[in-house]
Amino acid sequence: METVATLFLALCALLFLAGVIFVAATWKPEKPVEDLAARWAQPPSKFISAGGMQVHLRDEGPRDDPAPVVLLHGTGSSLHAWDGWAEALREHRRVIRYDMAGFGLTGPSPDGIYNVDRDVELLVSILDTLHVQRCILGGNSLGGTVAWRAALAHPERASGLILVDAGGYGTHAASSPIGMKLLGLPGINRLLQNTLPRFLVEQGYRNVFGDPDRVTPEMVDRSMDLTQREGNRRALIGRAMQRMPGYQSGRIPELKLPALILWGGRDRLIPPSDGERFHREIAGSTLIIFKELGHAPEEEDPARTVAAVKQFLRVP
Repeated sequence: METVATLFLALCALLFLAGVIFVAATWKPEKPVEDLAARWAQPPSKFISAGGMQVHLRDEGPRDDPAPVVLLHGTGSSLHAWDGWAEALREHRRVIRYDMAGFGLTGPSPDGIYNVDRDVELLVSILDTLHVQRCILGGNSLGGTVAWRAALAHPERASGLILVDAGGYGTHAASSPIGMKLLGLPGINRLLQNTLPRFLVEQGYRNVFGDPDRVTPEMVDRSMDLTQREGNRRALIGRAMQRMPGYQSGRIPELKLPALILWGGRDRLIPPSDGERFHREIAGSTLIIFKELGHAPEEEDPARTVAAVKQFLRVP
């Protein structure tokens, strides 16, 4: 018995030592938004007051556009995911994108509440601040969920939908990034508030791209930097613990507006079958599947995906 107890204590000591080494090697303290803004909030970025936060936003293109295109990013991402689309559309359309609560430079919600209803409230507050009465709502993953939920809650504000590998029908991922799994584990997720292993960030990116070789060091650098923004890791954990997969999905057939549905055929996080279901349940919608792309096709291949958007918007 003494031998067993000794071995057990030795194993515990080794695990503790390994944990200390891991934390020391991956320790990444929080960064104030002012330090990050110099690099990631270059013009045309600006900050506006909405939802009790200073929201990082980019608003480009002609101001007389009667229905601006509003683009919402996914979990762990930022408005920069839409750089390619914004560049291609802004000559003819007004393009608005922003960092959602708990992401990018916007930072955490003041009350720590992270659900889609609150995300919709922030979206409407931003539209009101910018005096936008009607718009085309586009979103990837979580942003796609916010887009269709906003169209249901405020049909008078939405003149069209662009859903890009959108969430909505619950969780049935074939493969999820390791970091996302850890965020939902009580105790372990607390370690992530002050650590940020680069290999986890890179693995997350490679997991959501159809071709992992398209992931660049610059993408990983940006994600590392913005995740270190004060409060963002705590917000990520809050979102993971407050998720309600599939909530209100039964109302999707109520959507009655033009809709373009884009999907990556190699999406292992939200399978293409969800895109097909959106297509079936939103009457008159258009579905395009890019067979070789993954969960974030707007970032993996912006040129090909925005070409479909231009056709949908009738942009020259």
